[in-house]
Amino acid sequence: MGLLGNGDATGPVTRGHVPLDVEGYPAAPPELELQQVHIYVRHGERTPVGVRMADPPANIPENWMFCNTARQFRAAVASAPGDYGRDMQFPAVQTGPAAEELRARRVVERRDGTAAVGECLLGELTDIGRESTYQFGHSLRKLYVDRLKFLPDVVKSNDEVYLRSTNMPRTIESLQQITHGLYPMTKHAKDFVPLLRIRNGKDENLFGNTMACKRLETLQIGFAHAAAAAWNTTLEPLDKKLSKFIGGNPVRLDGKPRASGILDTIRAADAHGVKVPSEFKEAGVLDVIERAVVTEWFAGYRTEEVRRLGMGPLLADLSQKLQAKVDKGDADPTKILIHSTHDTCLAALVNTLDVFDEKWPAFTAAITVELFKKPATATPPPSPWQSVMSLFSRAQDTAEHYVRVRYQNENKALPVCAEAGKHLPGAPEFCTLAAFRERVQELTSDDWEAECAFRPANKQKEREDAQAAAALVIAKP
Repeated sequence: MGLLGNGDATGPVTRGHVPLDVEGYPAAPPELELQQVHIYVRHGERTPVGVRMADPPANIPENWMFCNTARQFRAAVASAPGDYGRDMQFPAVQTGPAAEELRARRVVERRDGTAAVGECLLGELTDIGRESTYQFGHSLRKLYVDRLKFLPDVVKSNDEVYLRSTNMPRTIESLQQITHGLYPMTKHAKDFVPLLRIRNGKDENLFGNTMACKRLETLQIGFAHAAAAAWNTTLEPLDKKLSKFIGGNPVRLDGKPRASGILDTIRAADAHGVKVPSEFKEAGVLDVIERAVVTEWFAGYRTEEVRRLGMGPLLADLSQKLQAKVDKGDADPTKILIHSTHDTCLAALVNTLDVFDEKWPAFTAAITVELFKKPATATPPPSPWQSVMSLFSRAQDTAEHYVRVRYQNENKALPVCAEAGKHLPGAPEFCTLAAFRERVQELTSDDWEAECAFRPANKQKEREDAQAAAALVIAKP
């Protein structure tokens, strides 16, 4: 079995990600005090999730050679003397004589048995993606540690930072890179080891969980079919330019490859400097494909049912954590919560909040939800009688709390908070926590599992009804 040499990009690398803009971050009004930050970030640059357009004349490589760094790693492995496997209990972090260092280098083995050094698996985080996610974490440090002095310079406990990822290698590795950028090992207190939280598939809420929610799956399939019916004729004029690159097949949402696959491959190629046919660079080509694909994947999040089933669990989780911080104050030491997730989470979430730009989220695109406190204004000294009465009454925190949502470095004023009294006067991007939580409550199912497990008497009719309802939503401007 031979080892094949390294490969290189054939063109300049186009930035496929959205760097966190530290200098352009708008400071909050001086009367507001930052309390907690929730971040939902898409993973870094990756390879396409499928092989597409590898044949002439497109010649987009089947094998992507961008994973040299990812292939070299060290790991602590458990070892123990005596009877292996009998009543062994290892500590959570392996140290001392019970730990050995395993050095290994992974390679991708091809179908013919050859192994290619630096080759990536399909959908894998690349060296470029590792760099961009590290830089994202480093920018978080520059913003929240250096500039705002909000986070401590040295992290001491996992109570201070909450780190969570979906159970996908590219999101887990992205979170590792982000964490290293935010708190490199030189900024770890002794014995601190970051805990990366991952949920089982049935409990995942960092994207619309169609595996655990069959009703959501039915609705999403209905929107996919309705989008194809609505957009395929619009895509038809692209056939003359692009069909030759996809085996003579037409460009369709439900085509072969699907339009979403074409978009995925071209975006990944651009991000890594892989040359793509010039036809894809012509005005109006990728734009119309993107609009069609965004409709297919995310138009459902214009409806309350899809919002409730898809993003309701995540928003409820967020709302509960925000309220817990308000209730506990400094007794809750968690200041930053970082969630490493996917494009499908970000687009669904901003669509649910009615601030979606109808664009496919870029690599390392992020949604930030910041919790602020406005301390109670000073009041005149109490009268003697009021002082006596205060001994018999519970002290109340009259501070006001606000949330600010930012997406891709821009403040997003939530429409639900537009009314007077639902946002900070003169600053509509600062939504009152009460108004935000009221909207989240509307999107929280009374019994999510029961609603998801809905079993109609006629499944075919349910699918047809879902598609018909979806078509009406898509038809609206």
